[in-house]
Amino acid sequence: MNKELEYIKRLSEGDRQAFDALFLLYYPRIKVFIFGFVKNEDDALDLAQDAFVRVWNNRANLIHVASFGGYLFKISKNIIFDFFRRKSLYEKYAQEEMQMKVDEISWQLNDVLDARELEILIHGLVDKMPEKRQVIFKMSRNQRLSNEEISKELGLSKRTVETHISNALKELREFISSIQALIL
Repeated sequence: MNKELEYIKRLSEGDRQAFDALFLLYYPRIKVFIFGFVKNEDDALDLAQDAFVRVWNNRANLIHVASFGGYLFKISKNIIFDFFRRKSLYEKYAQEEMQMKVDEISWQLNDVLDARELEILIHGLVDKMPEKRQVIFKMSRNQRLSNEEISKELGLSKRTVETHISNALKELREFISSIQALIL
């Protein structure tokens, strides 16, 4: 019986030294074979080791193998196919995730732009209000003055200031409602 057949028989019985001997004999060839497909040294090293892990895990079935080299290359071929399937799935999901992030950023950007556009429209609407209402509303919202402070500064009654602010807010609510009706 030649040495390789002896190693295979001993390996099928769980002999680690036989496994080591076969590993040393075949590992360089398997690594080169795998590298020819994956074109990456680290991946080739990992996948070649995976091939030998499968050999060890299936060692009890080796007694039925006619050619250990052929068996090992078949395992390696299957590992390469699995690698490319996983890589393809990973790239597909990575691309989908990237697209989702781009879409999310786009939505956020649209929300910001929509908010900015709405703000511009509101300022335009405020600028078209009667001058006194415009001044009172801007003092209330932009300068954050209370109704009483505005009434004192403009020499108006507090009730007049409240009425102007109330009317300005009513116009804005109606405007926003009309925009929502168009969107929905």
